Amino acid sequence: MSFFDPIANVYDLWYEKPLGRFVDEIETRVALEFFHPKPGTCVLDAGCGTGNFSIKLAKLGVKVVGIDISEEMLKIAKDKADKLGLDIEFKKMNVYSLEFPSDHFDGVFSMATFEFIHEPKRAFDEMMRVLKPSGYLLIGTINKDSPWGELYEQQAKQDPASVFRHASFKTQKDLEELDSKNLVKIAQCVFIPPNASEEQLNWDEEKRLSKTQRGGFIVALWRKPS
Repeated sequence: MSFFDPIANVYDLWYEKPLGRFVDEIETRVALEFFHPKPGTCVLDAGCGTGNFSIKLAKLGVKVVGIDISEEMLKIAKDKADKLGLDIEFKKMNVYSLEFPSDHFDGVFSMATFEFIHEPKRAFDEMMRVLKPSGYLLIGTINKDSPWGELYEQQAKQDPASVFRHASFKTQKDLEELDSKNLVKIAQCVFIPPNASEEQLNWDEEKRLSKTQRGGFIVALWRKPS
C-alpha cells in the first residue's frame, strides 16, 4: 500500500482553499508556459496523484497517460476524468521502472512528485528513457531552500501522520545537477509565504515578493538530445 492511499480522499481539499487555489494557479501557469503542451501529442504524467495535471493537459487536447503508485489516488483520478468526459489512461506504476518502450512519449510531465522520490537520478533517467528524442521533460517540485520547504520539513518532524515524513526535498541545485547539459530552463515560483493572508493572494504580490524572496516551488525543463 502506498503512503498516499490513506489521504487520497482528502488530498484535493487543499485546492479548495484560497491559498491552495492560488498556489496551484501559480504552479500551473509556470509549468504550462515552460512545457507548451500541443494538442494531439502523447504525454506521460509521472506521479499523477488524483489527476489534477492529467486533466489540465487533457483539456488542452493532449493524449495523457497518468501513472502513480497509489491505487486510491488513481481511483479518484479516473473518477474525476470520467465525470468530465476525458479519455485519460491511468496505470499503477513505479517511476523507477516504467513499463513503456524507450523513445515512446512526446513529452513527460511530473508535478509535485519529485519531493517524494529518494533516488532522483534513477527516476530522471527512466523518464528520459521513455521520452522521444527532441522531446521535453518537465519537473516541478517543492523547493527545500524556501519557507515552504522549511514548513513541510517541520511538519514531517512534528506530525507522525504527515505525508511529508516520506519526503526528500530538493534544492534548485539538486535539479540542475540531474542533467545540466540538457537543461533548457529552470525557475522558482510561489514567492508568497505559507502564512499569506487572503489579501496577499494576487499576482501583483507574487511579483513583488519574487524580487526578494525564495520561491517555494521549482519548475525545470529538459530537452532530450535528438
